[in-house]
Amino acid sequence: MKIRLVLGASAAALAMGVGTVGAAPAPHGTRPVPSAGASPSAFGPGKLDPAGLKSALDGVHRAGIPGVYAEVRDAGRTWRGASGVADLGTGRPVRPDMRQRVGSITKTFTAAAVMQQVEQGRIRLDAPIGGYLPHLVPGERGNKITVRMLLNHTSGIPDYIPYAFPSLQTPSPESLDDNRFRRFRPAELIELGLNAPPAAEPGGLPGVYSNTNYQLLGQLLEQVTGTPAEEYITRNVIDRAGLRHTEFPAGPRIKGPHARMYEALFGLIDPPRDYSVYDTSWVGPGAALVSTMEDLNRFYGELLDGGIVNRSSLAEMQRTIPVIALDGSTIEYGLGLHKVEMQGCGTFWGSDGTAWGAGTMSLTRADGRRQMSVAVNLQRWNKRDAASGKPQPHPIDDALSTWYRQAMCGEVSTPAD
Repeated sequence: MKIRLVLGASAAALAMGVGTVGAAPAPHGTRPVPSAGASPSAFGPGKLDPAGLKSALDGVHRAGIPGVYAEVRDAGRTWRGASGVADLGTGRPVRPDMRQRVGSITKTFTAAAVMQQVEQGRIRLDAPIGGYLPHLVPGERGNKITVRMLLNHTSGIPDYIPYAFPSLQTPSPESLDDNRFRRFRPAELIELGLNAPPAAEPGGLPGVYSNTNYQLLGQLLEQVTGTPAEEYITRNVIDRAGLRHTEFPAGPRIKGPHARMYEALFGLIDPPRDYSVYDTSWVGPGAALVSTMEDLNRFYGELLDGGIVNRSSLAEMQRTIPVIALDGSTIEYGLGLHKVEMQGCGTFWGSDGTAWGAGTMSLTRADGRRQMSVAVNLQRWNKRDAASGKPQPHPIDDALSTWYRQAMCGEVSTPAD
């Protein structure tokens, strides 16, 4: 099966620079791999190949991403690398330990928090959401849509983003600037989604990806715990996993070292504009988290090892269905988790995410031995075809495919479909 992981195609939902390889301390339980002077043959196919990883990362930068950085783990060894610049204006280099807006990777954290409440008996997966939030989803719709349907995007509730950012339907980038410092209320966003024409019937397949679902799940968490969703997730998921650089930002700015985040919006913004300063209330518990590649690998490792939810909950999270993503592609989605089959090197679990100008991917092999997290600071680089309106292929897409194969399988060549 061919994977489609490009970090830049969804509707909302990476100057010259010298490539660097980080020498940051390794996380607990891992051994850093030398970034230079090590022979690739010392690791062999499927192992960590520092030279191959660095070359593939440099290829992403050369293809057009200003800055790209990553962490790859394999059986206790860790490699970190970066290539390009964090700031096109100053030439400041990107670093492997930088913080990133990780977009919809946040959904895995929120889903794990919901599953914790399922374990405690406060939430039932197949109970109607109207029983918990009758003021938000009243009537027949509230009776038909279950908690599970929100988690796996089969609720049929459409995404609110085209209505919160109305210029995207023109298309025009005007709404991006209009909303930079706007403070959205969850109920306001939920209402936009519920008032739009339904995307599908509740429970229908394939599911239709919608950020409205996770705004509702945030309100559900607050209802049953008496604590704002972001606070509950911080205490019971982020802190439990031992993450030191992951948080819901309190305002539009990111604390700590980070790159500028350049949005091209399929060629509508030329040159791409920096949106690293942005109020993320428009996504909240669905996509607002800031994290690092080290923290993401640690999080998915803990989750898949049963350290955040129990094995029964994890099995529910890994029950996948086909879901139509915001870019029109079909993904295998569970409860906050993507399933990705890499031909020749196994099944991976995790998620990708985008924010304006930022793209992130984090995947962990089912056996937990191989992990990859990568961040880029350019989004929606593909220009649209004038006739069809479809995003056109770009060298960045091929460079990222090469990187994924190297990072996840220890190979550069991609096997035939």
